[in-house]
Amino acid sequence: MNQAPAPKFDVTDRVREALAVTLRGCEELIPQDDWVRKLARSEATDKPLRIKLGLDPTAPDIHIGHTVVLNKMRQLQDLGHTVIFLIGDFTTLIGDPSGRNSTRPPLTREQIEANAQTYYRQASMVLDPSRTEIRYNSEWGDALGSRGMIELAAKYTVARMMERNDFHDRFRSGAPISVHEFLYPLMQGYDSVALRSDLELGGTDQKFNLLMGRHLQAEYAQEPQCILTMPLLEGLDGVEKMSKSKNNYIGIAEDANTMFAKVLSISDLLMWRWYTLLSFKSEAEIAGLRAEVDAGRNPKDAKVALAKEITARFHSSAAAAAAEQDFIKRSQGGVPDDIPELSLPLGQGASPLGIGALLKMANLAASTGEGNRLIDGGGVRVDSSVVSDKGLKLGAGVYVLQVGKRKFARVTLG
Repeated sequence: MNQAPAPKFDVTDRVREALAVTLRGCEELIPQDDWVRKLARSEATDKPLRIKLGLDPTAPDIHIGHTVVLNKMRQLQDLGHTVIFLIGDFTTLIGDPSGRNSTRPPLTREQIEANAQTYYRQASMVLDPSRTEIRYNSEWGDALGSRGMIELAAKYTVARMMERNDFHDRFRSGAPISVHEFLYPLMQGYDSVALRSDLELGGTDQKFNLLMGRHLQAEYAQEPQCILTMPLLEGLDGVEKMSKSKNNYIGIAEDANTMFAKVLSISDLLMWRWYTLLSFKSEAEIAGLRAEVDAGRNPKDAKVALAKEITARFHSSAAAAAAEQDFIKRSQGGVPDDIPELSLPLGQGASPLGIGALLKMANLAASTGEGNRLIDGGGVRVDSSVVSDKGLKLGAGVYVLQVGKRKFARVTLG
């Protein structure tokens, strides 16, 4: 397709600054030269660029791993560009096959709508809602109809589709691939056409789908978008990507004390990667902080600063400060002021309760068996004393139960 040569624009200091913001922590910017030209044109014409992020509401909650791309959107939003938060209520009906070795089970319309509301409410903790354009891809997905879907499918070949790793691997292994799964990257690419996107963001696992947007925009005689992939954030263990299923995550809706303590639990090495991907501090500030640690400053000071920044973002500065004091108190063996309380009637002449069952009843263990395993590991205390006897029974009285460093309950038996 022949296109007129793009006019040349000067690369100013503001453009260089915007490029540096774009590149911070990213995996790939494709193609970088095109993005510089778009930035220069925006600067010269005072017309903001359209920056798109699509999220399928497949689950109701967001963890801080999801905020890596949201943080980047906010940084670009603060430079004056238009941020489009696209809720994939149409594409969720298909199910994203990225990284899958089996067909994703579809969600109901009711599940999608409920999850979408929660997604945006949580994403608004990072993005500026007053400067965010909210769109749903059912706007154009439903309107396409059968004829439009056939015309769209004609713009890509099966051979190119099978170059995608997950499709290729499933085909080679004999695992089933449903025909409707081919529609997902096509529809995600068509979203970019419908929105006339200049830049689309996504995780590294989304690269094929993002490139599809460039291809389809060219097919529809639009200037192709650039794509920016962000790395997948390692979870609390520092090894696996952050995931609820691996229980190595921090949910952005978690309470301030838990959030603060979880950030402090990460390794010193992982801390610097989290600074790059999660902090809003400038690269110069982070470099200065790292130099101080290299020169002998306690790395815990830097970790506390990161924990306070992240906690304040999703709660408040006051909540972050209170969480820090709560953590100090716990680390010194003290009992937090605000812990769950419950009363359990024993009944006249009733036998004392076993510690394993009591941990379950106090929601400190999922089962009596898990409570016993925690005791074996030395992780259970009653009134600050470590419990070593799984046969311990407690009669009438008030007890403070503790599991690990962060879980407490005050239980009244009687």
